[in-house]
Amino acid sequence: MKFLVDAQLPRRLSLWLMKQGYDAKHTLELPLGNRTPDADLIAIADRDDRVLVTKDDDFVQSFFVSGRPRRLLLVATGNITNEDLFSIWQKHMGLVHNAFLAAQFVEFSKAEILIHQ
Repeated sequence: MKFLVDAQLPRRLSLWLMKQGYDAKHTLELPLGNRTPDADLIAIADRDDRVLVTKDDDFVQSFFVSGRPRRLLLVATGNITNEDLFSIWQKHMGLVHNAFLAAQFVEFSKAEILIHQ
């Protein structure tokens, strides 16, 4: 599974995902970095078959209106420390991976994972 991590999330997340054996990029690695327009992020994620990982609700609206990006992971944890964020990722990573075997849109919060079919 491949991921594209959006600007609202720390670069450390893409590095952590790589340590877990996933192919991951952060927006900072793109030519325009964190200034990459949303439309370009969607195009890159779809072209490279990546799950777009974001906290940005605009991508949710795009997903439901146009079906793009094709795969979306919404991190709905609110403002939390990076340590708490990584704790949640460690707790939920297996479920997230398995959810994308059947779904295109997954949302996780501090307490649960929601799979949108």
